[in-house]
Amino acid sequence: MTFKLKSDKRASENKTVRFPLPLLEEIEEAIEGKDVTFSAFVIQACQYALENLEENQYQMFGN
Repeated sequence: MTFKLKSDKRASENKTVRFPLPLLEEIEEAIEGKDVTFSAFVIQACQYALENLEENQYQMFGN
């Protein structure tokens, strides 16, 4: 599965997360000039990680 940026505006809740400065800079560079907010990027990255984590867990247990 590939990671593709997309704009998304759904109901949400605020959470505070601390990011290392170099990671923040990389994210800002990745979304520069694209129709995606920082929050949307982080949400999509988390969804991608969870989907791939589940797939890897199934492979680990032979399912």
